[in-house]
Amino acid sequence: MKLLTGNSNKNLSKKISKYLKNKLINSSIRKFADSEIYIEINENIRGNSIFLIQSISYPANDNLMELLLCIDALKRSSAKNITAVIPYFGYARQDRKVVPRTSISAKLVSNLITKAGADRIVTVDLHAGQIQGFFDIPVDNLFATSIFSRHIKKNLKKNNLICVAPDVGGVERARALGKMLNVGLAIIDKRRPSPGKSQVMNVIGSVKGKTCIIVDDIIDSGGTIVNAAEALKKRGAKEVHVYVTHGVLSGEAVEKIKKSHIKNLVVTDTINNEDKVKNARNIHILTISNLIGEAIKRISNSTSVSDLFK
Repeated sequence: MKLLTGNSNKNLSKKISKYLKNKLINSSIRKFADSEIYIEINENIRGNSIFLIQSISYPANDNLMELLLCIDALKRSSAKNITAVIPYFGYARQDRKVVPRTSISAKLVSNLITKAGADRIVTVDLHAGQIQGFFDIPVDNLFATSIFSRHIKKNLKKNNLICVAPDVGGVERARALGKMLNVGLAIIDKRRPSPGKSQVMNVIGSVKGKTCIIVDDIIDSGGTIVNAAEALKKRGAKEVHVYVTHGVLSGEAVEKIKKSHIKNLVVTDTINNEDKVKNARNIHILTISNLIGEAIKRISNSTSVSDLFK
């Protein structure tokens, strides 16, 4: 087993390497003057099982192309098999046609990765679980809820906790965390009363006097989560804490969160945000390196990955 990192999140790759006590492959990944990407593997990997670590995060197109070229370089270097470890699977939100004459980007990206030569995928909290079916190769979708559960138990008092789904689509995730913590569930119901009217947020469930834990897979611009926190506070919530797997945090997201009712936002390091959030006192990063490292070890040893979540 050998590990190769792309440029999207070298800090996470180094932590995974440290957990596995396995050095990263010596490689050169750089750009030509015209921004074309150049990949070179600087050591012999013939006959080895390779785990390539690369998130499809901002800049998504560059990081996706780098992922594809790395797979191709590994294949041409006679790797035995290639597992693409994609902590953040970009383009996953475009998983179906919501209007006529549009692309299903998640399916296209899945096809590209498979055609490039990947033999297996490891990812974390896919935006839509059915994306696993877009691949014709094995997919291991890891869940961050166990990491969040341990952090909550260590840092928050159990009295009056309640898990909150920020929308109907997030109920399963919030219910899973609530089950681990043995607490109740509330749901934010978002709707527009009529076209052109601003979105109204209704809260299903009692949150008065409770410490609310919103759990989601992605925070992008931050608008939905900030508005959800405001709705909870208006209905008497004592505190609002937010746990999100993928901190995209585009645009003015960090500033919005700093000024919001959110006491703490906790994200994992599937996306490298250390510089972006270093001045935000209410944003914290949890590493997911041990979970990914353990999954890589189990795949390499042909043991169960699903047992990690029992």
